[in-house]
Amino acid sequence: MMRAYSQRLLPPYSGFVQIAESESARAQSFDGINWEIQFLSGDKQTNEQKYRVQGYGLDRGYYNVASLKNQELKTFMFPSCVDHDQVSESIHELTEFLSTAQVPFPAGDIFEYWLLDGADESPLALIYSCCDESLMDTYPGQTEWTALPHSKMQVENTEDEQGRNEPPVNHRFQRLISNQAGINPRAAWFKRDQNDGDDFPRLLVREDWQEQTDHDLCQRYLMRKAPRLLMLQGLSANERERLELAAKQHVFEVAHYYPMYPEINDQQLMNTIRVEAKLRRATPQTSEPSKKKKRSIDTPLDKNMRIIEN
Repeated sequence: MMRAYSQRLLPPYSGFVQIAESESARAQSFDGINWEIQFLSGDKQTNEQKYRVQGYGLDRGYYNVASLKNQELKTFMFPSCVDHDQVSESIHELTEFLSTAQVPFPAGDIFEYWLLDGADESPLALIYSCCDESLMDTYPGQTEWTALPHSKMQVENTEDEQGRNEPPVNHRFQRLISNQAGINPRAAWFKRDQNDGDDFPRLLVREDWQEQTDHDLCQRYLMRKAPRLLMLQGLSANERERLELAAKQHVFEVAHYYPMYPEINDQQLMNTIRVEAKLRRATPQTSEPSKKKKRSIDTPLDKNMRIIEN
Protein backbone atom coordinates (compact mmCIF):
# COMPACT_ATOMS: atom_id res chain seq x y z
CA MET A 1 0.00 0.00 0.00
CA MET A 2 1.37 3.40 -1.00
CA ARG A 3 1.15 6.44 1.27
CA ALA A 4 1.66 9.94 -0.15
CA TYR A 5 1.83 13.12 1.91
CA SER A 6 3.72 16.38 2.30
CA GLN A 7 5.41 17.92 5.30
CA ARG A 8 6.67 21.39 6.07
CA LEU A 9 10.41 21.92 6.38
CA LEU A 10 10.96 23.26 9.90
CA PRO A 11 12.52 25.05 11.69
CA PRO A 12 12.40 27.66 10.31
CA TYR A 13 9.68 27.17 7.72
CA SER A 14 11.30 27.10 4.28
CA GLY A 15 8.93 25.01 2.15
CA PHE A 16 7.67 21.45 1.80
CA VAL A 17 8.93 17.99 1.02
CA GLN A 18 6.72 15.56 -0.92
CA ILE A 19 6.88 11.94 0.20
CA ALA A 20 5.58 8.72 -1.33
CA GLU A 21 6.34 5.59 0.65
CA SER A 22 5.70 1.88 0.59
CA GLU A 23 6.61 -0.67 3.25
CA SER A 24 10.13 -1.06 1.92
CA ALA A 25 11.01 2.17 0.10
CA ARG A 26 10.25 5.85 -0.30
CA ALA A 27 10.55 8.65 -2.81
CA GLN A 28 11.01 12.26 -1.76
CA SER A 29 11.01 15.51 -3.68
CA PHE A 30 11.72 19.10 -2.70
CA ASP A 31 10.40 20.57 -5.95
CA GLY A 32 7.62 18.18 -6.99
CA ILE A 33 9.52 17.24 -10.16
CA ASN A 34 12.78 15.51 -9.28
CA TRP A 35 12.68 12.54 -6.91
CA GLU A 36 15.16 10.57 -4.84
CA ILE A 37 14.26 6.91 -4.28
CA GLN A 38 15.57 5.15 -1.19
CA PHE A 39 15.29 1.58 0.03
CA LEU A 40 14.79 0.61 3.67
CA SER A 41 17.19 -2.02 4.95
CA GLY A 42 15.49 -4.17 7.58
CA ASP A 43 12.31 -3.56 9.53
CA LYS A 44 11.00 0.00 9.39
CA GLN A 45 10.07 0.29 13.07
CA THR A 46 13.34 -1.29 14.24
CA ASN A 47 15.36 1.11 12.13
CA GLU A 48 13.40 4.09 13.41
CA GLN A 49 14.05 3.18 17.03
CA LYS A 50 17.69 2.35 16.41
CA TYR A 51 18.67 5.32 14.30
CA ARG A 52 16.52 8.19 15.53
CA VAL A 53 19.33 10.62 16.36
CA GLN A 54 19.11 14.37 16.83
CA GLY A 55 21.24 16.01 14.14
CA TYR A 56 21.59 16.10 10.40
CA GLY A 57 21.95 13.42 7.78
CA LEU A 58 21.84 10.44 10.16
CA ASP A 59 19.52 8.39 8.00
CA ARG A 60 21.31 5.08 8.21
CA GLY A 61 18.28 2.84 7.73
CA TYR A 62 17.82 3.93 4.10
CA TYR A 63 20.00 3.57 1.01
CA ASN A 64 19.85 5.75 -2.09
CA VAL A 65 19.01 3.38 -4.92
CA ALA A 66 17.66 5.55 -7.74
CA SER A 67 16.71 9.03 -8.88
CA LEU A 68 13.89 10.20 -11.11
CA LYS A 69 14.74 13.48 -12.80
CA ASN A 70 12.52 14.95 -15.49
CA GLN A 71 10.83 11.53 -15.73
CA GLU A 72 14.17 9.83 -16.47
CA LEU A 73 15.00 6.99 -14.09
CA LYS A 74 18.60 6.39 -13.07
CA THR A 75 19.43 3.46 -10.81
CA PHE A 76 22.51 3.29 -8.61
CA MET A 77 24.65 0.39 -7.48
CA PHE A 78 22.67 -1.54 -4.84
CA PRO A 79 24.33 -2.33 -1.49
CA SER A 80 25.30 -5.98 -1.08
CA CYS A 81 23.31 -6.22 2.15
CA VAL A 82 19.91 -5.83 0.45
CA ASP A 83 17.88 -8.13 -1.79
CA HIS A 84 18.46 -6.76 -5.29
CA ASP A 85 15.24 -8.19 -6.68
CA GLN A 86 13.25 -6.57 -3.87
CA VAL A 87 14.98 -3.24 -4.47
CA SER A 88 14.17 -3.38 -8.19
CA GLU A 89 10.56 -4.22 -7.43
CA SER A 90 10.30 -1.31 -4.98
CA ILE A 91 11.77 1.12 -7.51
CA HIS A 92 9.28 -0.06 -10.14
CA GLU A 93 6.39 0.29 -7.70
CA LEU A 94 7.32 3.85 -6.77
CA THR A 95 7.99 5.03 -10.31
CA GLU A 96 4.67 3.59 -11.45
CA PHE A 97 2.90 5.48 -8.68
CA LEU A 98 4.74 8.74 -9.40
CA SER A 99 3.95 8.53 -13.11
CA THR A 100 0.31 9.39 -12.38
CA ALA A 101 0.55 11.07 -8.96
CA GLN A 102 -0.47 14.70 -8.57
CA VAL A 103 1.53 16.99 -6.31
CA PRO A 104 1.29 18.56 -3.88
CA PHE A 105 0.24 15.64 -1.72
CA PRO A 106 -2.11 16.28 1.23
CA ALA A 107 -0.43 17.71 4.31
CA GLY A 108 0.51 14.99 6.77
CA ASP A 109 2.03 17.01 9.61
CA ILE A 110 -1.13 17.72 11.60
CA PHE A 111 0.67 17.81 14.97
CA GLU A 112 2.08 21.28 15.54
CA TYR A 113 4.30 22.81 18.21
CA TRP A 114 3.55 26.51 18.69
CA LEU A 115 5.32 29.24 20.61
CA LEU A 116 2.68 30.96 22.74
CA ASP A 117 1.95 34.64 23.24
CA GLY A 118 3.30 35.80 26.60
CA ALA A 119 0.14 37.78 27.36
CA ASP A 120 -2.75 35.43 26.52
CA GLU A 121 -1.00 32.13 25.61
CA SER A 122 -2.54 32.08 22.15
CA PRO A 123 -0.52 30.58 19.25
CA LEU A 124 2.16 33.05 18.22
CA ALA A 125 4.54 31.27 15.82
CA LEU A 126 4.98 27.70 14.59
CA ILE A 127 8.22 25.99 15.64
CA TYR A 128 7.80 22.28 14.73
CA SER A 129 5.35 19.95 13.04
CA CYS A 130 5.20 16.17 12.70
CA CYS A 131 3.00 13.48 11.21
CA ASP A 132 2.59 11.14 14.15
CA GLU A 133 1.62 11.79 17.75
CA SER A 134 4.20 9.30 19.02
CA LEU A 135 7.00 11.49 17.68
CA MET A 136 6.18 14.59 19.72
CA ASP A 137 8.19 13.53 22.76
CA THR A 138 11.33 13.13 20.66
CA TYR A 139 11.52 16.86 19.92
CA PRO A 140 13.46 19.20 22.23
CA GLY A 141 11.36 21.53 24.36
CA GLN A 142 12.40 24.55 22.33
CA THR A 143 10.66 27.83 23.14
CA GLU A 144 12.39 29.98 20.55
CA TRP A 145 11.09 30.76 17.08
CA THR A 146 13.63 31.38 14.34
CA ALA A 147 13.16 33.39 11.18
CA LEU A 148 14.56 32.27 7.86
CA PRO A 149 18.02 33.91 8.00
CA HIS A 150 19.04 36.82 5.82
CA SER A 151 21.71 34.65 4.18
CA LYS A 152 18.96 32.42 2.72
CA MET A 153 16.26 35.03 2.13
CA GLN A 154 17.34 38.64 1.85
CA VAL A 155 14.86 41.30 2.92
CA GLU A 156 16.36 44.63 1.99
CA ASN A 157 16.59 47.42 4.55
CA THR A 158 15.42 50.90 3.57
CA GLU A 159 17.97 53.68 3.02
CA ASP A 160 17.10 55.11 6.45
CA GLU A 161 17.61 51.69 8.08
CA GLN A 162 20.92 51.29 6.29
CA GLY A 163 21.95 54.73 7.52
CA ARG A 164 21.20 53.66 11.09
CA ASN A 165 23.02 50.33 10.56
CA GLU A 166 19.87 48.42 11.48
CA PRO A 167 20.12 44.61 11.61
CA PRO A 168 18.38 42.66 8.81
CA VAL A 169 14.58 42.55 8.82
CA ASN A 170 14.72 38.79 9.49
CA HIS A 171 16.68 39.31 12.70
CA ARG A 172 14.50 42.17 13.92
CA PHE A 173 11.30 40.23 13.27
CA GLN A 174 12.67 37.23 15.14
CA ARG A 175 13.46 39.54 18.07
CA LEU A 176 9.92 40.96 17.91
CA ILE A 177 8.44 37.47 18.19
CA SER A 178 10.78 36.68 21.08
CA ASN A 179 9.73 39.83 22.95
CA GLN A 180 6.06 39.01 22.42
CA ALA A 181 6.61 35.54 23.89
CA GLY A 182 7.80 37.13 27.13
CA ILE A 183 10.55 36.53 29.66
CA ASN A 184 9.48 32.96 30.38
CA PRO A 185 8.31 31.73 26.96
CA ARG A 186 6.05 28.71 26.68
CA ALA A 187 5.19 26.42 23.80
CA ALA A 188 2.63 23.66 23.34
CA TRP A 189 1.63 20.88 20.94
CA PHE A 190 -1.71 20.96 19.13
CA LYS A 191 -3.46 18.52 16.86
CA ARG A 192 -4.92 20.54 14.02
CA ASP A 193 -8.09 19.87 12.07
CA GLN A 194 -9.91 21.71 9.31
CA ASN A 195 -12.23 23.55 11.69
CA ASP A 196 -9.72 25.47 13.81
CA GLY A 197 -8.04 27.62 11.14
CA ASP A 198 -9.13 30.91 12.68
CA ASP A 199 -7.44 30.05 15.99
CA PHE A 200 -3.96 29.81 14.44
CA PRO A 201 -1.95 32.30 12.34
CA ARG A 202 -2.56 31.28 8.74
CA LEU A 203 0.95 32.27 7.62
CA LEU A 204 2.53 30.48 10.62
CA VAL A 205 3.25 33.67 12.60
CA ARG A 206 0.90 36.25 14.10
CA GLU A 207 0.15 39.28 11.95
CA ASP A 208 -2.09 41.45 14.17
CA TRP A 209 0.50 43.80 15.68
CA GLN A 210 -0.79 46.96 17.37
CA GLU A 211 2.25 49.13 16.70
CA GLN A 212 2.49 50.20 13.06
CA THR A 213 6.25 49.71 12.96
CA ASP A 214 5.83 46.14 14.23
CA HIS A 215 3.06 45.46 11.70
CA ASP A 216 5.22 46.80 8.85
CA LEU A 217 8.18 44.68 9.95
CA CYS A 218 6.00 41.56 10.00
CA GLN A 219 4.54 42.25 6.56
CA ARG A 220 7.93 42.93 5.00
CA TYR A 221 9.18 39.57 6.23
CA LEU A 222 6.06 37.63 5.21
CA MET A 223 5.64 39.23 1.80
CA ARG A 224 9.29 38.53 0.96
CA LYS A 225 8.58 34.93 1.91
CA ALA A 226 5.49 34.82 -0.33
CA PRO A 227 6.86 32.33 -2.93
CA ARG A 228 7.36 29.79 -0.13
CA LEU A 229 4.16 30.64 1.76
CA LEU A 230 2.10 29.97 -1.37
CA MET A 231 2.88 26.28 -0.82
CA LEU A 232 0.72 26.32 2.31
CA GLN A 233 -2.58 24.49 2.10
CA GLY A 234 -5.87 25.92 3.35
CA LEU A 235 -5.24 29.60 2.58
CA SER A 236 -8.22 31.80 1.75
CA ALA A 237 -8.60 33.43 -1.66
CA ASN A 238 -7.71 36.84 -0.18
CA GLU A 239 -4.59 35.48 1.50
CA ARG A 240 -3.48 33.77 -1.67
CA GLU A 241 -4.15 36.91 -3.70
CA ARG A 242 -1.90 39.14 -1.59
CA LEU A 243 0.84 36.51 -1.55
CA GLU A 244 0.71 36.10 -5.32
CA LEU A 245 0.98 39.87 -5.79
CA ALA A 246 3.98 39.99 -3.47
CA ALA A 247 5.59 36.95 -5.09
CA LYS A 248 5.73 38.55 -8.55
CA GLN A 249 8.86 40.39 -7.39
CA HIS A 250 10.68 37.04 -7.13
CA VAL A 251 10.05 35.25 -10.41
CA PHE A 252 12.76 32.58 -10.11
CA GLU A 253 11.47 31.44 -6.73
CA VAL A 254 7.89 31.28 -8.01
CA ALA A 255 9.00 29.23 -11.03
CA HIS A 256 10.85 26.84 -8.72
CA TYR A 257 8.03 26.34 -6.20
CA TYR A 258 5.09 26.56 -8.60
CA PRO A 259 4.56 22.76 -8.98
CA MET A 260 3.86 22.56 -5.25
CA TYR A 261 1.26 25.33 -5.10
CA PRO A 262 -2.03 23.63 -4.08
CA GLU A 263 -4.18 26.41 -5.56
CA ILE A 264 -3.79 29.42 -7.84
CA ASN A 265 -5.83 32.57 -7.32
CA ASP A 266 -4.78 34.44 -10.48
CA GLN A 267 -3.58 32.00 -13.14
CA GLN A 268 -2.83 34.76 -15.62
CA LEU A 269 -0.51 36.45 -13.12
CA MET A 270 1.23 33.15 -12.38
CA ASN A 271 1.68 32.48 -16.08
CA THR A 272 3.18 35.95 -16.57
CA ILE A 273 5.61 35.41 -13.69
CA ARG A 274 6.75 32.05 -15.04
CA VAL A 275 7.21 33.40 -18.57
CA GLU A 276 9.32 36.25 -17.20
CA ALA A 277 11.49 33.74 -15.34
CA LYS A 278 12.05 31.76 -18.57
CA LEU A 279 12.92 34.91 -20.52
CA ARG A 280 15.34 36.11 -17.87
CA ARG A 281 17.02 32.70 -17.76
CA ALA A 282 17.51 32.88 -21.50
CA THR A 283 19.11 36.34 -21.32
CA PRO A 284 22.91 35.96 -21.05
CA GLN A 285 23.46 39.02 -18.86
CA THR A 286 20.83 37.89 -16.33
CA SER A 287 21.93 35.20 -13.93
CA GLU A 288 19.57 33.10 -11.85
CA PRO A 289 20.42 32.87 -8.15
CA SER A 290 22.60 29.86 -7.46
CA LYS A 291 20.78 26.82 -6.14
CA LYS A 292 21.31 26.00 -2.51
CA LYS A 293 22.57 22.68 -1.37
CA LYS A 294 19.71 20.36 -0.49
CA ARG A 295 18.95 20.13 3.18
CA SER A 296 19.64 16.97 5.09
CA ILE A 297 17.11 14.96 7.03
CA ASP A 298 17.71 13.41 10.37
CA THR A 299 15.38 10.39 10.40
CA PRO A 300 13.54 8.14 7.95
CA LEU A 301 10.90 10.07 6.04
CA ASP A 302 7.86 8.08 7.10
CA LYS A 303 4.95 8.68 9.41
CA ASN A 304 7.38 8.97 12.32
CA MET A 305 9.71 11.44 10.75
CA ARG A 306 11.32 14.73 11.37
CA ILE A 307 12.79 17.03 8.74
CA ILE A 308 15.22 19.81 9.56
CA GLU A 309 16.71 22.25 7.17
CA ASN A 310 20.45 22.27 7.16
